[in-house]
Amino acid sequence: MRNLLVKLLATACGIGYMPAAPGSWATVAGVAIAYFLGNDLPAYSILLVVLLILGIMASGIIEKQLNQKDPGIVVIDEVVGVMIALWGLPMIWPVMICGFFLFRAFDMFKIYPINKLEAQPGGWGIMLDDCMAGVYTNIILRIALRCAGFF
Repeated sequence: MRNLLVKLLATACGIGYMPAAPGSWATVAGVAIAYFLGNDLPAYSILLVVLLILGIMASGIIEKQLNQKDPGIVVIDEVVGVMIALWGLPMIWPVMICGFFLFRAFDMFKIYPINKLEAQPGGWGIMLDDCMAGVYTNIILRIALRCAGFF
């Protein structure tokens, strides 16, 4: 039972097993979670922290079980990362769409220090690089929204 729960969490309820673009689909799932919880910042924040902590643990376990660095089926990092990207921002379509694409770009291109965080051992490396991609995205979105007069 424990192994099933670990797999469900690490693969974002099985999204990681999708044959094409599981990371992008997990990002969509994270955007959906952000949308539904976006107006309730305390609940959003609590879920984000819980998913981060459990994601570090679950992704580390899966990495060990598969004896593979950052296995492709582990996509909880994308869910958490995009939730960080959208944290505290208005949940309107332009923000969510820009957040999706900016986050995916930072996640794929791994600019400094994202590339250094990815090198951390176990679940830490799997999760922290996406967290930093989320932080970069959130900062850019905040600057854009500020320039557009939203903040």
